[in-house]
Order: sequence, then C-alpha cells, then structure tokens
Amino acid sequence: MPNKLRVLSGDDIIFIFRKFGFNIGYSKGSHFKLTRVVEGEKQVIVIPRHNPIAKGTLKSIYRKALEYISEEELRPHFYTE
Repeated sequence: MPNKLRVLSGDDIIFIFRKFGFNIGYSKGSHFKLTRVVEGEKQVIVIPRHNPIAKGTLKSIYRKALEYISEEELRPHFYTE
C-alpha cells in the first residue's frame, strides 16, 4: 500500500515545525508565520490554523518545507508508512 498523506491540523503542523527549530514570528487572523534563521538565511513558512488542513494546502506546505528540511526528516511527519 502506498504512503498516504496524514490528516493534520494547523496546530499539529506548528508542533512539527517547532521540533525543527521554527518559532512563531507573527500571526494575522488564522495564519501563523513560522521563522528560523540558519546560517544567516531567514526561513519562513506560513501555516493556516485550520482543523483539518485541506490536502492541497498540506501538500503545498510540505513542498515549501522541503526547501529547508530534508525529505528523510520531514516525510514521516506528513505521510504514513
């Protein structure tokens, strides 16, 4: 059976990215901007605090996060094994 995208809430995703060193830098309405600085580079991911997050939005967040975090580290948090 192929890996399946998990059902996650915005709070779940914020918890995941905090493990990788991201902090809530800013919020407006139901969206949170998570930031971290690595080797002088500011890394930003915007997370809607919805429950659950739509699958398309979840995939988009995952693809954006791959710019900053390796797939081996990130995939287990977003996909079932």
